[in-house]
Amino acid sequence: MSKLIVALDYTDPKKAEDMVVSLGESVDFYKVGLELFLNSRGRVLDFLKKENKNIFLDLKFHDIPNTVAQAAKWAADLEVEMFNVHASGGREMQKMTVDAVSNEAAKNGVKPPLLIAVTVLTSFDEEGFDEVGFKKPINETALQLARISQETGMDGVVCSALESKSIKNAFGNDFLTVCPGVRPLWSASQDQKRIVTPFQAKENLADYIVVGRPITGNEDPVKAALMILEELNK
Repeated sequence: MSKLIVALDYTDPKKAEDMVVSLGESVDFYKVGLELFLNSRGRVLDFLKKENKNIFLDLKFHDIPNTVAQAAKWAADLEVEMFNVHASGGREMQKMTVDAVSNEAAKNGVKPPLLIAVTVLTSFDEEGFDEVGFKKPINETALQLARISQETGMDGVVCSALESKSIKNAFGNDFLTVCPGVRPLWSASQDQKRIVTPFQAKENLADYIVVGRPITGNEDPVKAALMILEELNK
């Protein structure tokens, strides 16, 4: 079954904390991106842990292999459940990240976080993707990047749910797909281009769906979250 991750895309840490309290037990997994992580100076992670919530640290590391590997060791020590790097950083970068996190977790006697590689951002459409120099279609590129990620030992990828089923078919059910750009029919698409509904994401075998403003921007966030969960459970 697809699981829901709520994106806390806030500049104000207090508003993020209030939203978590408001959603209560209806949501147990949250995404913290650059916006909130930097504005809270990372302290939002301590708050989420105090509330017994699972954390997807969405900082999308992308740099030379050694730099990303060192950053990954730091992220592993934060005791989050999941964090990500950009798959386009390449094979060596991903392999060094996997090794660094595995070694750090073993040294500390803890379970390593799930390592997820970002394939193609859901803000891209085919025209914008071609403009920045990618010559293969998005679906082919996502598959190519996912293949490298699996071969280097990553646990899965961030991808649009439009690519999730083909990635699952190619690399198996154990290779996770984390899918942003999910919008229920009653919500605006905003800055996402390749969007699907929660039910379509489930049909496309997404392991996790990431939803932000349709819940956090709703006048009744709890009702919105429960409606999405109900759609996933159909």
